[in-house]
Amino acid sequence: MQAPANLKTRRADGFPFRRFCAFHGAMAFAYLRTIHFGDTDAAGVVYFPNYLAICHEAYEESLAAAGIDLKSFFSEHAVVVPIAGSRAEYLRPLACGDRIRVTLTAAPLDEQSFALDCELHRLGPPDKLAARVHTEHVCVATRSRERHALPAPLAAWVKAHAS
Repeated sequence: MQAPANLKTRRADGFPFRRFCAFHGAMAFAYLRTIHFGDTDAAGVVYFPNYLAICHEAYEESLAAAGIDLKSFFSEHAVVVPIAGSRAEYLRPLACGDRIRVTLTAAPLDEQSFALDCELHRLGPPDKLAARVHTEHVCVATRSRERHALPAPLAAWVKAHAS
């Protein structure tokens, strides 16, 4: 699939995206991907925890597209940002070979946490909403394990992707 000429196909660090990613509208991030055999279970559909893994993959690509280098980010800021809660709605099955678009938006919860909302669409025609995933993330200091304010780059990313 070719990226439209007006959309970025390289991350801020100059490397090409592994899969086509784009900012969808002013706030959401869109991530395109193919469902792989390893994503599925014995019934041939995406195994339910893999929906969370796919959404996390889109989240990481969105951070990279915003110029956040994950390799150095956590060590430089001495924080971790674990998922404190999640929920998912599985609306229709996804199978090996399906092309999907993951649309991701963020919402600040307080100065130490944020939520992500992902919609996974099976690309058509017509496109069909396959799942919705919601995760809540809390920033924690690495040493003390106490809540910590989001580092400035992450707080800016949340604000830029707020719905």
